[in-house]
Amino acid sequence: MIPSEPLNELTKSQAQMVALDAWLNTPAGRYFTAREQHWIDSLVADIFGFRAVQLGTRLVDGLKENRIPHKAYVQQGLVASTQNGMAVYQPDCFAEFEELPFESQSLDMLVLPHVLEFSEDPHQLLREVERVLMPEGRVVITGFNPMSLWGLRHAALKRWAPVWPQGCEPIHLIRLKDWLKLLSFEPEFGRFACYRFPAFTERGLSRMGFMEHAGDRWWPVCGAVYFVCAVKRVHGMRLIGPAFKDKKVSARQLKPLANKALHKTPTIGDRG
Repeated sequence: MIPSEPLNELTKSQAQMVALDAWLNTPAGRYFTAREQHWIDSLVADIFGFRAVQLGTRLVDGLKENRIPHKAYVQQGLVASTQNGMAVYQPDCFAEFEELPFESQSLDMLVLPHVLEFSEDPHQLLREVERVLMPEGRVVITGFNPMSLWGLRHAALKRWAPVWPQGCEPIHLIRLKDWLKLLSFEPEFGRFACYRFPAFTERGLSRMGFMEHAGDRWWPVCGAVYFVCAVKRVHGMRLIGPAFKDKKVSARQLKPLANKALHKTPTIGDRG
């Protein structure tokens, strides 16, 4: 294992990803990752292709249950994810997410667990996702939902007791869908999860298990985390037929024109 660099020597983006992994290792973070892992596993199992890539943390492993043969994990900057001062995994490569080191239209699936909300330029990151995905390729996104009990608590007590990890800027799902639509992505699957009141201990979270079923039934859009799977659509060319003035041209009217073309005497300028 590789010792991590001191936090004060990391770039802003690197520090934010380290802070995310540290938060996901807390009782509240494990509550989130357990539900995210369950839904992503059920979703990606039926996505096929040749190449799949996950960006960011691996505490939510979006490629574990997928059967695509060639997989890669990409970490931000130049430092691996850490736990207790030591690297817990080594990614396949390091890169800036806004400038992905992949050829255009070379990937079949991209998984982004809590990546957009830590990006300094989420629009550019999504443009890169659109560039590297093949037509009909899929992007799987998870994000913290600001329109939830956790989001409301964060907004009310952000100055004294923030809920989300350092540097997190949650993105509204409606805004995310608008961004995807502008890039010709079509949402294929969406879901919310994590309906319990904000709590940061195992005991506190365990007392509110009844809220999971109630929230899923009565206030489904208020889950603290959302999942989106979108397909890259590339619309093909449309063949435009003859523009007849009278749309009700009958076959009887077209038959003389066809016979004339068939019995036309070839000239010198005609090509065989």
